[in-house]
Amino acid sequence: MVIRTKEKVKENRNYQLSVQDILGWGKEHGVIEDNSILLIDTDSGSLWPDRGEYMGTDKRGAEGVKRLKFPGIHPEAAKFLVIQRKIKAVGLDTPGIDFGGSTLFETNQILFEKNIPGFENVANLDKLPIKGATIIALPMKIKAGSGGPLRIVACIPNK
Repeated sequence: MVIRTKEKVKENRNYQLSVQDILGWGKEHGVIEDNSILLIDTDSGSLWPDRGEYMGTDKRGAEGVKRLKFPGIHPEAAKFLVIQRKIKAVGLDTPGIDFGGSTLFETNQILFEKNIPGFENVANLDKLPIKGATIIALPMKIKAGSGGPLRIVACIPNK
């Protein structure tokens, strides 16, 4: 399942996927099925590898963190996905699942508390159909790690 937020992100680089976005997608494409992997295409992949555009700043360190701007998932949308849609994982074409200006990382906390992984920096989401692709996500297991590199592929059915 792919939700596209390109137009909203154009207006607000720190846009956060909302419950309304999810419900609107559902009205057009059907309810997100339980155990689905939900991918959010913000069109941020088109900005790669320009760090300033992709991250909202080319500064690093504490100064850079204050200036980060990129889309994410609103905490209320994360709660909705956990409780109402029972998703298996989420992925975005951004550096994080919380928006760039986040300091509390609430979406991370909500999803990870329920053992729902978040895939970051996912490439080529613009090439996927809205529905029907099979996603295979193969993480590198790192003992006692809180994250790691991921090889993610999509199998797209023939038309």
